[in-house]
Amino acid sequence: MKFEDLNLIPPILKALAHEGYTQPTPIQEQSIPIVLEGTDLLGCAQTGTGKTAAFAIPILQLLNSRPISERGKRPIRNLILTPTRELAIQIGESFAAYGKNLTLRHTVIFGGVPQGAQTRALQHGIDILIATPGRLLDLMSQGFIHLNQIEIFVLDEADRMLDMGFINDVKKVIAKLPAKRQTLFFSATMPGEIQQLSNSILKHPKKVEVTPISSTANTITQSIYMVEKKDKRDLLQHLLKDKSIRSALVFTRTKHGADKVVKDLVRAGIQAEAIHGNKSQNARQRALGNFKSGSTRVLVATDIAARGIDVENLSHVINYELPNVPETYVHRIGRTGRAGASGIAFSFCDEEEKEYLRDIQKLIGKTLNIVIEHPYPMANISLEKWSAPKVAVPANQNRPQQKPTHKKKYWGNKGGQKSNAGLSKNK
Repeated sequence: MKFEDLNLIPPILKALAHEGYTQPTPIQEQSIPIVLEGTDLLGCAQTGTGKTAAFAIPILQLLNSRPISERGKRPIRNLILTPTRELAIQIGESFAAYGKNLTLRHTVIFGGVPQGAQTRALQHGIDILIATPGRLLDLMSQGFIHLNQIEIFVLDEADRMLDMGFINDVKKVIAKLPAKRQTLFFSATMPGEIQQLSNSILKHPKKVEVTPISSTANTITQSIYMVEKKDKRDLLQHLLKDKSIRSALVFTRTKHGADKVVKDLVRAGIQAEAIHGNKSQNARQRALGNFKSGSTRVLVATDIAARGIDVENLSHVINYELPNVPETYVHRIGRTGRAGASGIAFSFCDEEEKEYLRDIQKLIGKTLNIVIEHPYPMANISLEKWSAPKVAVPANQNRPQQKPTHKKKYWGNKGGQKSNAGLSKNK
């Protein structure tokens, strides 16, 4: 199927062609007709499936087909509520790209920056508002925003809203919306509270579920490096000597850890920047902009940015530390291999993280390939514990000259069989 088959108007098709889009992803193919017919939608989709375009494209077409009087200020007719600043900005960029040939106006509001530019845009009148919950409620209380004429409401990354403690703010916003509206609800996972929320705000929705919940894309090659905690810094620098790693998004569990990794990389002559909640909005946007442009090769991030970073053709994701929540692993590596493209994910696992690895493998239903031949192997690794046949060796296994060489081994599963890779709990 092509976008031309989805009954989209010529100005949008022209914009999509300019962006190089020809074929919709599965969630776009299924969601766009549902939204265009005015039906509520419940979308369950993992990160990186093209979800933003799945709602942005039909919303632009619907609002364009409902012209309003130019007298007075334009009312806000579409609200997209999203959990992070980065994601809000990127949704705004998508609306700008797909709606470039239309006369609709949009703006993005989020906290952490002065509100002046945002309130000026609101006072000029907009059709589409992309917002994070805190700043939205703040500007509503100041009288800058009224939601009484909302026609379409989008709640994006609902489960992330729950994780970040925004669920009560979301409910406050929903209480201000008109009862008669179209609602689009997107979540990668459906925990109980999110299911209850969707039941309370959706009316006879159609459901789109394009992939099994909490699965990883088949286009991502995943590898595990068993390594002592103290050797992770050296292993990361060793891997980054491989010039085929054009860009790498490195994940740590803490803000302090992210800053430390950046400091070590810069000291080693590798251009890197950090992005996390303690950084100012300007610093975060500058770091992200440098990474997107290629002037910064390595971006080190905490999980707050796991779903808010969208970098075209990102080649590698590296889990410097495994997450203790297995779903987070899926969201992290979903930054690469997006919308059908290929990607590579490396993960470091020390002795204390073996339980996390087992939980991740259980969630995704795969035994991850384990690289046991590298310059900094875990001292107490036992091959007998990793009961899986050999598979192909990845290309980027260049090693320091001073290190002894060994026969390369790369272990993993065969035929996608489920296994816990022989991991045992640490006592």
